[in-house]
Amino acid sequence: MKQQAQRLLRSVICPLIAAIIWGSAFVAQGVGAETIPPFAFTATRSWIGAGFLFILSLIIRRKTPSPFRRENRTYRHNLFLGGLACGVMMCIATNLQQAGMADTDPGKAGFITSLYVVLVPIFGLFCRRRAPYTVWIGTVIALLGLYFLCITDSLSVAPSDAVILLCAVFFSFQILIIDRVSPRVNGIHLCCVQLLVNAVISTVLTFVFEQPKFDAIVACWFPLVYVGVMSSGIAYTLQIVSQKNSNPTVVTLLLSLESVFAVLTGWLLLGDTLSAREWLGCALMFGAVTLANIPAPTRKPVKNE
Repeated sequence: MKQQAQRLLRSVICPLIAAIIWGSAFVAQGVGAETIPPFAFTATRSWIGAGFLFILSLIIRRKTPSPFRRENRTYRHNLFLGGLACGVMMCIATNLQQAGMADTDPGKAGFITSLYVVLVPIFGLFCRRRAPYTVWIGTVIALLGLYFLCITDSLSVAPSDAVILLCAVFFSFQILIIDRVSPRVNGIHLCCVQLLVNAVISTVLTFVFEQPKFDAIVACWFPLVYVGVMSSGIAYTLQIVSQKNSNPTVVTLLLSLESVFAVLTGWLLLGDTLSAREWLGCALMFGAVTLANIPAPTRKPVKNE
């Protein structure tokens, strides 16, 4: 009974909480995008998230394996290589997302980002994972939804929509890497390493391509702290924990609900509105990601009488 409760907590409650946090974080990211350049915002939130997780790991260090012991050489190898790969993918995805947030409302960005739920099983084919026919049907529906959501009257995609769509691709790569690495390492350790990698790369890119103003960062402290602690620190850790030895179909479906919470949060806090065409696109995308994560029925073998 206890194991069932733990499995329910890990595979259902954890991704649901992560989806709520990510959905609400789109509002904070939208506010930050108005005053802080993308690389500077991502670097700051990642440093905050990594610092939060480092302190958290020190508090609970007696209950988790230390990666710095000599006998944990294999653990360190999996942790740092996995964290490096996840961090690079996260860096590309989050910076693309933050750049697109400057010209896209939170609800719309949330739905486009959620396309990773369709992309993950498709990219999984390259890892020798066959996708059921429901995934392919969901892909067609998602493409139709993106048409209504992103394509303008002149049959062109807005640059911000294309940027956020590209970020969904790299989030898909990150999810596939986590699926492989998470069973071998502690979730807090892995998330801390990937955030550190993201923070270092984004900091370098900040000084190379941007000229952030310290006053603007200080003035935007609340969105940065919220996104850093809640979205980067807590939600990404919950994602890793939920993917560990769990059914990825159920987990990714629940994580995709971030798009719904993004729309609801933008409507409640910012008064955002979407046109009927865009609402239709949102509905089609949500139906697509739902269908793509429903296991296809299997035929029972016919017994010879």
